[in-house]
Amino acid sequence: MDTNYILAVLQKLALIAPGFLLAITVHEFTHGYVAYRLGDPTAKMAGRLTFNPISHLDLFGTLVLVLTQMIGWAKPVPVDPRYLQNPRKDMIWISLGGPAANMITATLLAVLLHILVGVWGGPRSGPGGAFFLRPLFLILAYGVQINVVLAIFNLIPVPPLDGSSILAGLLPRAQAYEYEKLQPYGFIILMLLIFTGVINYVIMPPIEFVTRLLLSGLG
Repeated sequence: MDTNYILAVLQKLALIAPGFLLAITVHEFTHGYVAYRLGDPTAKMAGRLTFNPISHLDLFGTLVLVLTQMIGWAKPVPVDPRYLQNPRKDMIWISLGGPAANMITATLLAVLLHILVGVWGGPRSGPGGAFFLRPLFLILAYGVQINVVLAIFNLIPVPPLDGSSILAGLLPRAQAYEYEKLQPYGFIILMLLIFTGVINYVIMPPIEFVTRLLLSGLG
């Protein structure tokens, strides 16, 4: 394999790894924290109420990140609905917590990036500007994109994504019961949507819109 290609891949992984680790950490932590505030201590007892990314890493999800250089996932935080006073409504808030945390994180990273560019003049401003900060700019930009992707991707209403729990909580009980019968086939459905490209038509427009909105004016 070409050495330059390997070095380019390693360089990109080094740039996206911080954003990926931050994204999965805030996502899973928030799921667990919302569940904890609603009465479910399962995530806390499992040691998942932590900002240590190692506690949230999934081996296969990390391998997919290495292969795709953009997409990956973490271990789902355990939730036990038996602890919840209103499981249907509470699961909506728990499921929304992860994507909401990612959108907030993306916004904060974008604000930080705009501030740095405003102060230093941007990575393309030449030797007298912020050229030496280019790796940091790229890490922040990738962090924005990864958090937006993770938030919107997880809102797809296909098990085991967060959107499925949100939809199940919003549907009337009879329809929710029928909908939840899809859960054993959710991963297969999701893979079919991904490999046929259908999912790109659904999520790429909002991902591109939000990312452009957050990074507008940065060049």
